[in-house]
Amino acid sequence: MDRLTRLFNPRSIAVIGGGAWGSEVIRQCQKIGFAGDIWVVHPTKDEVAGLASFRTIADLPAPPDAVFIGVNRHATVEAVQSLAAIGAGGAICFASGFSEAVHEVADGADLQTALLAAAGEMPILGPNCYGFLNYLDCVTLWPDQHGGLPTDNGVAIIAQSSNVAINLTMQARGLPLAYVVTVGNQAQTGLSEIGKTLLLNPKVTTLGLYIEGIDDLGALATLAQTARDLGKPIIALKTGQSEQAQSAAISHTASLVGSDAGAAALFERLGIGRVTSLSAFLETLKLLHVVGPLDAPHIASMSCSGGEASLMADTAHGSTVAFPPLSQDQRAVLRKALGPIVTLSNPLDYHTFIWGDEDAMMTTFGAMMSPAVALGVVVLDFPRPDRCTSPDWDLVLNAVARAQAMTGQPIAVLSSLVENMPEDVARQLIGRGILPLCGMNEAVEAIAVAARMGKGANCDILIPPHISPAAVLPEAEAKRALTQFGLTVPQSQTVAELADLPAAAKALGYPLVLKGEGVAHKTEAGAVVVGLQDEAALMAAAVAMPADNFLVEKMIADARVELLIGVVLDPAHGYVLTLAAGGTLTEILGDSASTILPVQRQDILDALARLRIAPLFDGFRGGAPVNKDAIVDAVLAVQSYVIAQTPFEVEINPLMCGPFRAVAADALITTGERHD
Repeated sequence: MDRLTRLFNPRSIAVIGGGAWGSEVIRQCQKIGFAGDIWVVHPTKDEVAGLASFRTIADLPAPPDAVFIGVNRHATVEAVQSLAAIGAGGAICFASGFSEAVHEVADGADLQTALLAAAGEMPILGPNCYGFLNYLDCVTLWPDQHGGLPTDNGVAIIAQSSNVAINLTMQARGLPLAYVVTVGNQAQTGLSEIGKTLLLNPKVTTLGLYIEGIDDLGALATLAQTARDLGKPIIALKTGQSEQAQSAAISHTASLVGSDAGAAALFERLGIGRVTSLSAFLETLKLLHVVGPLDAPHIASMSCSGGEASLMADTAHGSTVAFPPLSQDQRAVLRKALGPIVTLSNPLDYHTFIWGDEDAMMTTFGAMMSPAVALGVVVLDFPRPDRCTSPDWDLVLNAVARAQAMTGQPIAVLSSLVENMPEDVARQLIGRGILPLCGMNEAVEAIAVAARMGKGANCDILIPPHISPAAVLPEAEAKRALTQFGLTVPQSQTVAELADLPAAAKALGYPLVLKGEGVAHKTEAGAVVVGLQDEAALMAAAVAMPADNFLVEKMIADARVELLIGVVLDPAHGYVLTLAAGGTLTEILGDSASTILPVQRQDILDALARLRIAPLFDGFRGGAPVNKDAIVDAVLAVQSYVIAQTPFEVEINPLMCGPFRAVAADALITTGERHD
């Protein structure tokens, strides 16, 4: 049995402490109808929340499966030690003041160390943790109100914010919640381990993660692989800014990447769908619970209003969601059902001619569904139930159910406004196997995310050691290091004396590039001059340059495209590879694509195709195409260096890409200092 299964699916629970929080846990368990034993421990009170109390943990009639510890932080450590000694299944540590509060509490870190020692092998959640809700078994180790209901199956949500978790339970969108778990500061048990346990429950269909920081890269990769093996999708909403991997004063890569690009690349690699808001989070979980991942973001939109049809088209504009055109066979069926006036298109405004005619609506909805469509969407806003009636709306729902059964394809009912989908209607629709969606923006995002789920995911990531930046290598040294792994660089010589420049230039042959060694951002500092055609120009450039040591290089004359290759260690997400439009305008253009190491040849080609400058690689307006195989080889050479040497950062900017070769005109390496 998984080590957390007993904790999350208890048959007996205990509450340590008789204050307001502990008493509320008992009341919530009684309210939802927990069928197991509930015990309470308090050293002085005879009764807590109507239950007789035990004086000590040792007095309990049996080791409890799950415990809520609602006492102060010092007493929490003592309670954990006693519970571990009697073989309890696990505990929620509600108190704060541990390592999450080291700036406010002097002994916070030491107390957390003591807590971990006290727990030993016994699982603990927190500290600074609200606990969990298990709506499958009516377990509420939760010291507050919540808005969920018992269910036979549903989605599991893990949140790093207890207050956000409370808010999510209050949703009125019909989403069935199987578990809601908070993790506190994850002293012992991390989000990823909890997620794996919940996914192993056959009654959990989908996992949602509200993340403020990745607990462990390797554990997250294991969680993603487990989800993939089980065929259960994971959705994440990640907030917060992790510390920038490196100051942009040194490299262009860091300014392009940051933490957000690292998170996006990591989730894409692991097949975890990423959403941008709590509303989209809930709608995507609902879509995946009812329908599952979509084969493509292609939908058929149906509404009885031209305004709604236009809103759907405009909302999807700029996203990956698309509306496949109607075939001649579809048009024939629709024309017969709708008459000669209705304009046949996707999105479809079927007008009000067939409103109230269930058979005609069923025929229309069914005809809109074709093999090119992954999901049908019927736009339907309900009247206010407190002021209006809606018998005709039931006919629409019946027509949707019949069309879905006839075609074997999923059809959603979408309210354009979130509040225009009553919760009881949403719950009834899910009971009928129909997807209720609330809000057009949220629905479009959910469809786009569900269509990306698992595409190309392999859960293979390079787990770096703990590294901090050490030293920046001189350009010549960086290039020598990279050539050992197959990177092509210009012919060059390093020169320490002005008088030696002519001889170096003669050996290389003009035209040349002169660079000042030891200068970051050479262009801005006036430490690089290109196109030097003779000795006079070379010496004039050297005298004016703010440097004592020089790098003289053969000029690359056949380049068609300048590209940036950057790898930076994002402490939260691993080694992030960025490909971008290179040269001096890198940040201004902001044209980049990021992924996580390691990569294969196809991963690199896919990233190149996402760039706005991608047409240049194939020859644009009569221009010569570049050798993309040479670009891929250059990226793989950088990757080989990173894997072998574990630096903090590598940047090639620019990689001069021509018809026959790709040459690194500049290279930066920041070495890494390991902290094992």
